[in-house]
Amino acid sequence: MNGKGGGEEGVAATSSVSPPLDWKFSQVFGERTAGEEVQEVDIISAIEFDKSGDHLATGDRGGRVVLFERTDVKEHGSRRELEKLDYSISRHPEFRYKTEFQSHEPEFDYLKSLEIEEKINKIRWCQTSNGALFLLSTNDKTIKFWKVQEKKVKKVSEMNVDSSQASANGNIPSSCSASPRPCLPNGGCSERPYKYLSSDFKFPPGGFPTLRLPVVASEDASLIARCRRVYAHAHDYHINSISKNSDGETFISADDLRINLWNLEISNQSFNIVDVKPANMEDLTEVITSAEFHPMQCNTLAYCSSKGSIRLVDLRQSALCDNHSKLFEEHETPGTRSFFTEIIASISDIKFSKNGRHILSRDYMTLKLWDINMDSGPVATFQVHEYLRPRLCDLYENDSIFDKFECCLSGDGLRVATGSYSNLFRVFGCASGSSEATTLEASKNPMRRQAQTPARPARSLSSLTRVVRRGSESPGADANGNSHDFTTKLLHLAWHPNENSIACAAANSLYMYYA
Repeated sequence: MNGKGGGEEGVAATSSVSPPLDWKFSQVFGERTAGEEVQEVDIISAIEFDKSGDHLATGDRGGRVVLFERTDVKEHGSRRELEKLDYSISRHPEFRYKTEFQSHEPEFDYLKSLEIEEKINKIRWCQTSNGALFLLSTNDKTIKFWKVQEKKVKKVSEMNVDSSQASANGNIPSSCSASPRPCLPNGGCSERPYKYLSSDFKFPPGGFPTLRLPVVASEDASLIARCRRVYAHAHDYHINSISKNSDGETFISADDLRINLWNLEISNQSFNIVDVKPANMEDLTEVITSAEFHPMQCNTLAYCSSKGSIRLVDLRQSALCDNHSKLFEEHETPGTRSFFTEIIASISDIKFSKNGRHILSRDYMTLKLWDINMDSGPVATFQVHEYLRPRLCDLYENDSIFDKFECCLSGDGLRVATGSYSNLFRVFGCASGSSEATTLEASKNPMRRQAQTPARPARSLSSLTRVVRRGSESPGADANGNSHDFTTKLLHLAWHPNENSIACAAANSLYMYYA
């Protein structure tokens, strides 16, 4: 597969550039056996690491949220202990299944005669507290705030009653049921027939010596997921993204035309902060496709549109942020416009870097890296599957051109990743002088890994020169001559916040790779 890392021609590679990472398969959850049919409800639709990277959440089209927890750190007590271990013995991050719960159910809006799918569109982790995990999940219309906590289950282990007189839990013992002697409600048996609650019945002197208080024992802790709040009835259109604010108190939700601001503690009201709906819907030219809060500045957020633009918004300027503080867009080259230009320019996902300096965007054909202090154009552009350009007509006819691929950045900001078809995902180096461009396949044979593909040097982050695109390869095949399956696609992936580890979803399977 041809992978050209976007870069300025003539940028010299420096000795400080780290070599390309050697990616290896780590784990797979839910891998299909040969010939097994994938159920629609099992297809993964959202992936998210928490801030520490010790927990991973996935959502699927059946409305379920599945949680995984890291075990290699937990078993050794701390990361410091883990760092002392000998990594030459092929150590890698290990996760295990933790729990799952049904987050959303299918609904029907009778007022609008509209079916609401249970599919999980996005998951976002919130701050942990007292060992409990908190997260937000949303489908097309309703956002829910979940608390997942370990609860010790207590149960009666033993009644300490003579087995000939009573059973452990107070039921009628076999010795009594086999005897004509009637049994008392407290577990004892009388020596003679009696009429229940009759006045002639008397307890023996000293009571029943074999009857004592039951013993309560604590069993293993059980994970309980509780829905703390439901944020509903605030969106007329499908929710495409949610994002938690760095203040830990608020979050945003975005649909095609509006962005709402919520307080986590208040579920019955929200504030509309962005509204792009025109007075006449016939004048509609673009819709909101994704929105995200700045990771460090609680007053700043960014949202992107179907026209390929990214707008930076400052909440301090006004209550309704109709006017953006910065606009990031790449103007098309004269003479290159076609029927598909606007379709493939639509941005499907944006992510802030960990320090908030850069924004990564994904449109249909490329990844673009933007410096928030420079709105003249992207500082780097990476071609994801340029070989598809001659086949845009076919992709339009089968609706593949509308697939929404996600993107992610490494915690150190030196690399970016996104998915493609045939369950492939691509990792690019974005440091100055880097030529890293690796293609991997999340497949039935996870040990098979494609080799590094040559690429041009990446652009310098300080460069103002836009990328010059080269010609595409033969239709339907990459630079190595491999054909691709457009029915299998890797839309969702997430990068571990602190390590070079990627979790990606191929249909109902969750694959994990590390370097």
